Amino acid sequence: DPDSGDNGHLQYSLVRGQTNEFDINENTGQIFTVSVAGKTGTFYLEVQAADQGTRRLTAQTTVNVTVDSSSSSNIVMLVLNQKISVVERKSVEVQRVLEEKLGWNVYVLNIYSKESDRNSRSSTDETQVNIIAFDEAHQEVPAEDVKRKLREQKADIELGLEKVFSAPVSAAVGEAAAAPGSPPELTAAIVLGVLLAGTLVAFLAYVLLHLKRKRKYGKQDLVKKVEIMEGIDNPWADDKNGSLKSLEKPEQMNN
Repeated sequence: DPDSGDNGHLQYSLVRGQTNEFDINENTGQIFTVSVAGKTGTFYLEVQAADQGTRRLTAQTTVNVTVDSSSSSNIVMLVLNQKISVVERKSVEVQRVLEEKLGWNVYVLNIYSKESDRNSRSSTDETQVNIIAFDEAHQEVPAEDVKRKLREQKADIELGLEKVFSAPVSAAVGEAAAAPGSPPELTAAIVLGVLLAGTLVAFLAYVLLHLKRKRKYGKQDLVKKVEIMEGIDNPWADDKNGSLKSLEKPEQMNN
């Protein structure tokens, strides 16, 4: 809006459309996804721009957003030696510098820190920024091409970002982002689970083997005891006729 003062100050909003799935930055007009997991297709968003003058003027346009179910393999990680809170506040300026130096349309997909704790996040001077670039034909630029251009323009990019952050900046190409659902912690947990399961199986096998041996030797002891008892003049043993022997001793033994 070419007006000055409040008449030139625009604020953006979503008038109609999937406001549960999308949100908009009221100052910049940048549209964000809120919750589109598992959803595909085209969404039609009605965006309104309004100035803040006495006679408030507005204009509207429709933005079509196509959500693809496939994940991109052309996401590139850029590591900045800045606190995550600072990078988040300056994300629009960071995107503008990257577009200017790379010559492509650049979108910042995610800004995060390795530290999950809030206090650690605020004290860690390293922030990872995931970006994706599109050429003039709106096609994704291959990740390797983006990495190569980032390395070639490293000095110019860092100089541009120094103006944004008012501090010396180091911008390095990071390793490819890990696939969703498979962080190092998850891999370690899986390995530990396998080891514990193997230990449990081995322990159960040992217990079963021990019980089996105990039963075997118990039966052998019982057989030995029975054999010993059969060799003794057991007054309760059966005679040949199947009846119990008398408890009385023979008369000749009394004599």
